[in-house]
Amino acid sequence: MAAGAPRIFVSHLAGVAVFDPNGDQVGRVRDLVAMLRVGRRPPRLLGLVVELSTRRRIFLPMTRVTGIESGQVITTGVLNVRRFEQRPTERLVLGEMLDRVVRLVETGEDVTVLDVAIQQLPARRDWEIDRVFVRKGKAGAFRRNKGETLTVDWSAVDGFSLEEHGQGAENLLATFEQLRPADLANVLHHLSAKRRAEVAAALTNERLADVLEELPEDDQIEILGKLKEERAADVLEEMDPDDAADLLSELPEEDKERLLALMQPSDAADVRRLMAYEERTAGGLMTTEPIVLRPDATVADALARVRNPDLSPALAAQVYVCRPPDETPTGKYLGTIHFQRLLRDPPYTLVSAVLDDDLQALAPDAQLPEIAGFFATYDMVAAPVVDEGGSLLGAVTVDDVLDHMLPDDWREQEFHLAGEVNHGDGGA
Repeated sequence: MAAGAPRIFVSHLAGVAVFDPNGDQVGRVRDLVAMLRVGRRPPRLLGLVVELSTRRRIFLPMTRVTGIESGQVITTGVLNVRRFEQRPTERLVLGEMLDRVVRLVETGEDVTVLDVAIQQLPARRDWEIDRVFVRKGKAGAFRRNKGETLTVDWSAVDGFSLEEHGQGAENLLATFEQLRPADLANVLHHLSAKRRAEVAAALTNERLADVLEELPEDDQIEILGKLKEERAADVLEEMDPDDAADLLSELPEEDKERLLALMQPSDAADVRRLMAYEERTAGGLMTTEPIVLRPDATVADALARVRNPDLSPALAAQVYVCRPPDETPTGKYLGTIHFQRLLRDPPYTLVSAVLDDDLQALAPDAQLPEIAGFFATYDMVAAPVVDEGGSLLGAVTVDDVLDHMLPDDWREQEFHLAGEVNHGDGGA
């Protein structure tokens, strides 16, 4: 849904059909899932509860919703059909928020919630509940005068949001919601094992995947081991394939195979392919999901792909031009285009006309010293990995190289120093 689109009242979404990109109906919306935040900040909308034709209810993240319009919901076509299970930090919008009695902050009057409105944030993929449609007075007994109705901002009512003095994973997560994954990983690292498991259980799959990638190996294994196997597989799917492969390689063979079997086949295939390479080689370090374009794509197409907020800065720094197929392993690799070059050429320019085909690619068996030398020589933040047949296999990013060149315990040292700074007395 485009930025600046009108608000949508959730009552209009109940029972709405959900379609894949081909126009085939996959189910109907039965509820929406939101996460409350501290104070009166608008709740974040996490996703939809969709009922399939089999009557099974599944969770559809908002990141996989490409449009809500004309009484229908359009998805990316990628659905996880595991049964929806509500988590402690989640609230069902239709089931738990509507008909609830709250108070107007300004007057202290009781009002009954009739509906709430959602809106997508500008230039982002996040959605929030930002308006509440209420009727003055409490619901219940029949009243001749049904009371005045009005629509107010979320911050104008009290009775939904988390109390700041409360305890539990909800408040901890809400307090640290704006932290970068590495900083939240620092918080988790310093918690007790019991508390760490509680917080991990309350995080969304996407957020937990980001945090796991920043944690030391022992913490990763501990947290993954305390998740239900189906959820562990979901989290592994959300991780970058190279990080998921590194984590799985540390597990016993039986556990590793069981989790791979629970993952989506395409995600499992990427991870298995990476696990076939030695750890400290280009093949073992690479991600299988760089930006790949066909030679007839334009600079405008490339810039649209680069804008994807889910990409790391290193992966967004350049695109790779290949003949079909354009998913790794691709057809013949033709060259690389750096982000700065994309900014200098007209949007209608074909990428095949501006690519750098002189830069030598890395072989999948290239060792860590060779990879580090490549980055230092060419001042790169990412490098293509190409096999003997000329197919692009993936890309190595500079952060993965640093991870393997630093001491094994560098994360623990970093967290220890961060803890000292955070708990200092603030003296100069």
